Amino acid sequence: MQSQAATVAQYLAELPADRRAAIAAVRAVILANLDADVDECMSYGMIGYVVPHRVYPPGYHCNPKLPLPYISLASQKGHMSLYLGSVYCGCGTDEQPGDNLDAAWFRERWAQTGKQLDMGKACIRFKKLDDLALDVIAEAIKRVPTRKFIESYEANLAAPRSPGKPTTKVPAKPTTKVAAKPTNKVAKKQTSPA
Repeated sequence: MQSQAATVAQYLAELPADRRAAIAAVRAVILANLDADVDECMSYGMIGYVVPHRVYPPGYHCNPKLPLPYISLASQKGHMSLYLGSVYCGCGTDEQPGDNLDAAWFRERWAQTGKQLDMGKACIRFKKLDDLALDVIAEAIKRVPTRKFIESYEANLAAPRSPGKPTTKVPAKPTTKVAAKPTNKVAKKQTSPA
């Protein structure tokens, strides 16, 4: 559920009281643990924490006009979500970038808290604040300064894709091409002086 709010304050004001309190608490943890090179803004209808163009001029590869996304926080229809880009891209370690060691670290640290983790590749879904291990989230954010996040992001972009991995794509159905309709326009011939 994308918000049309222009500011974080407007976004928070739109939320029901229980969700506003939970999102505000997670936001406080994020803000307390970010380094100074990350800005808070509205991004993709969510509260976004981005690496601005003044720090990373190329911007986001999907749309270079946008700053590089780092963390997002959102109230969705059936749950709230926290997206941790550093966990997804596997940065924060000295190992090979892209091997998702941070996801393994993150899952292991979360398991030690005894809390149930509802997570995709980087999206942590929660229904109430008590579902979260806020200390693990804080640690995950602190472990990855902006410089390290950018290095890992660029390494992942440059990494060759594995051609040998099996795909689950269904082959496209053959299509019949239809010839273009003839037009009544006559092409002008260009003559060059001899």
